[in-house]
Amino acid sequence: MARRCELTGKGALVGHKVSHSNRKTKRRFLPNLVNVTLMSDALSRSVRLRVSANGLRTVEHRGGLDAFLLKAGEAELSPTALGLKREIAKKLNG
Repeated sequence: MARRCELTGKGALVGHKVSHSNRKTKRRFLPNLVNVTLMSDALSRSVRLRVSANGLRTVEHRGGLDAFLLKAGEAELSPTALGLKREIAKKLNG
């Protein structure tokens, strides 16, 4: 399973661990991913996603999962989230 947020697309970064003597060795900076169950108001069901803590804060800030997905760009969403976005848009517009 990829270490990538399903909503924001945030993934692992690479950098250096720098010792006291200033030696540099490769290390990875991993996103803070949590498994969450979010409620979709439009679909009237819950959805399980693997989201970064920062992404979870953004969802709350934008007013819930439906509002976040409708505003989010399709390039950063996972296939699961993209399918949800299409379902929500279809439900609201149709």
